[in-house]
Amino acid sequence: MKIDTLELGPIQTNCYIVYNEGAEEAVVIDPAGEPEKIKKALDGKKAAAMLLTHGHFDHTGALSAFEGTPIYMHPADDVMLLDPVWSAGELLGDNEPRPAATHYVQEGSKLRLAGLDIAVLHTPGHTLGSVCYLIGDVLFTGDTMFCGSYGRTDLPGGDEEALSRSLRRLLKLEKNYIVCPGHGEPTGIYQERELYGL
Repeated sequence: MKIDTLELGPIQTNCYIVYNEGAEEAVVIDPAGEPEKIKKALDGKKAAAMLLTHGHFDHTGALSAFEGTPIYMHPADDVMLLDPVWSAGELLGDNEPRPAATHYVQEGSKLRLAGLDIAVLHTPGHTLGSVCYLIGDVLFTGDTMFCGSYGRTDLPGGDEEALSRSLRRLLKLEKNYIVCPGHGEPTGIYQERELYGL
């Protein structure tokens, strides 16, 4: 499995292009913005799906440039694609609505896209509908878990107690999954355990 990481948009959000070696399709996780850079990084591959870890504006800015591409997200964050208050877009003047989700995921969803097996973990706290996508040995955590930190809870839909539960759940995973977060550098489950003294 190959992962190309792009830092895009006004607050350098990580967008991931994930695909198998030699494949003609890829999935795009959190198309943050600057769609021309995403298209260039796809390098001729078709975007089989847009996978959203949550609905904040800085993770969805390029959706409109991929018309017809399926959009997957948790239904609890649906409102964020339409309402700049809920998406936090109004804070930086981004009031543009996003295309609606075409497919919903929930805890335990199993997807097969671009030849990849993808499992979904519902990890609320940063937003009501925050999810992580597990592909092979890599966990894409959005803004639930960062390297040495975690997402904020003071925006609409944030819940500190729920985020704490979600973090504890991730830290108890049985494997040392590589963690690809929504911002910053990658980390690992065991590395984060040590920071929390677990």
